[in-house]
Amino acid sequence: MNAMPGPPQHQENLNLTLAQRSNLWPPTARAYHAWRARSLRLLGAPGLTLAREAALLRALCRPGPGQQWLDAGTSSGFYAGVLARAGAEVLAADLSAPMLQEAQRRQRGLGIQWAQLNLEASGLPAHRFDGVTVGATLNETHDPARLLAELARLLRPGGQLWLMYLRRTAGPLQAALARPALGGLSFPDPAWVARALPGLRLTHGLNVGAVRFERHYKAVEGNPQELCKNA
Repeated sequence: MNAMPGPPQHQENLNLTLAQRSNLWPPTARAYHAWRARSLRLLGAPGLTLAREAALLRALCRPGPGQQWLDAGTSSGFYAGVLARAGAEVLAADLSAPMLQEAQRRQRGLGIQWAQLNLEASGLPAHRFDGVTVGATLNETHDPARLLAELARLLRPGGQLWLMYLRRTAGPLQAALARPALGGLSFPDPAWVARALPGLRLTHGLNVGAVRFERHYKAVEGNPQELCKNA
């Protein structure tokens, strides 16, 4: 695996949710892409295929050559592949080595750099990336607020954050999956996400069933004109 060296992060010392721990298993990694392709239909978004999701990302974020992107919690590498095919330079990071191996197998030949990292505390330099993508990792991470703060730190001024997550619907299934023994998942409310990103501005938000897509923009300090231009 073409992995970027990072700070030592021992999985046994991390406070992981059950969902995160399940991602460390090779069978989960092998099955994940098939689940990802079908999950939107099961979550109330029957017309939203992966192809349409990729088109939405490209249309709103416009990744391209010369841009540096982080795919945070890459899993099977879906977003990393979309970004790399658009010409962007991509670092795809995940806590799970089996997930990274599966992603590299699926996205081979695209020049993506892979890194095994805990993205709640990545150790990467601040202001490194033009863009960050997050596909459902916000639901699985132990501390969603800490994850968002870290990703905002990694964005350069003028950068953008793309989020896909399951928003809070207050249904019984979500209540069950939030229990530590059944997954330990979190289902953020979009208003809470906005408050957790005080240095960023929401420019686009879309609900499709229980699925939420958001684009946030990190303003250039002292340049309100640029904020308006990118809104």
